[in-house]
Amino acid sequence: MMARVEKRLKVRFPVFLLAVAMVFLFAREAAAAPFPFFDLNIRPADSPEQVVDSVKLLVLLTLLAMAPAFLIMMTSFTRIVIVLSLLRSALGVQAAPANQIIVGLTLFLTIFIMEPTYKQVNEQAVQPYLRNEITQQEAQQLGARPLSDFMLRQTREKDLALFVSLTKMEKPEKPEDVPMHVVIPAFVISELKTAFEIGFLIFVPFLVIDMAVASILMSMGMFMLPPIMIALPFKLLLFVMVDGWYLVIKSLVESFR
Repeated sequence: MMARVEKRLKVRFPVFLLAVAMVFLFAREAAAAPFPFFDLNIRPADSPEQVVDSVKLLVLLTLLAMAPAFLIMMTSFTRIVIVLSLLRSALGVQAAPANQIIVGLTLFLTIFIMEPTYKQVNEQAVQPYLRNEITQQEAQQLGARPLSDFMLRQTREKDLALFVSLTKMEKPEKPEDVPMHVVIPAFVISELKTAFEIGFLIFVPFLVIDMAVASILMSMGMFMLPPIMIALPFKLLLFVMVDGWYLVIKSLVESFR
């Protein structure tokens, strides 16, 4: 039973990867390539190619429903959104920037960081498949490789070894031989650890300010005044003076290079 599940995962994961890549690249390629024609009428096909194109469209629309989940878990999205959320908590502001701002900024940063990877997927798998130069299975394999390489570069060897041992599979000769259903969870927990490490470093200077303000208020006997009310302007001033957004975004982007 487990062998059949693993076999299905090996087949389906590259399909989802290919769908995510096509979502990112559709807007850019639409300006250079003509839109495909399709309608919802059911009538006899004039050629076998029409049937194939209809099936491709149906498969693509089905897979796009899963694209958001794979966008979050298989790209730089996880690390960025956690760090930005921790930054907001460290500043002590609950609604600035709003969740929509954080998610929107995270999405555009993800597109910026993942653009080289999806460009490879487009050139090696998507475009040859749309031109009917390769089969669907070949497109899945070619499209999965760039994403797998990206995730392996960000994954700790310890996390990868954990899931290899849990699946009780033979130890691969090199990381590139690890199947996608093993790489993905290892990549996710590595991203979580990295994000919390960055978040801790962000918290330290703001925690020092909170402790200093609390100590001053206690020495002055102002026990009823909330320290966070006094510390907030100083934390915002510090963040603005050091150009905090520039430093945080620069560090996040460079952490993926």
